[in-house]
Amino acid sequence: QVQLVESGGGLVQAGGSLRLSCAASGRTVSSYHMGWFRQAPGKEREFLVGISPSGNTWYGDSVKGRFTVSRDNAKNTVYLQMNSLKPEDTARYYCAAGVGWAHWGQGTQVTVSS
Repeated sequence: QVQLVESGGGLVQAGGSLRLSCAASGRTVSSYHMGWFRQAPGKEREFLVGISPSGNTWYGDSVKGRFTVSRDNAKNTVYLQMNSLKPEDTARYYCAAGVGWAHWGQGTQVTVSS
């Protein structure tokens, strides 16, 4: 069983940056697709970015050019670098892993003030 723990969220001003981490435990995730999602109050969960075991990436339109995903398989960790943050990026951010995003973390809150 895979456990995922997100960290790195917080309060930041518009235009600022944050780097989120997703640490996996229980088993190695080097062969897993990993992804980042977010959910704001009253809104549906939104796909942000995915990264394959080999490092191929695909991004949702809302974050393309501002967010960058990476992974360190030796550390069993995936990162999300978020730049040029906007108030509308305020949400709880989740990482997910595996086929059909079978595994989820509890999320980390990101709040962007204007």
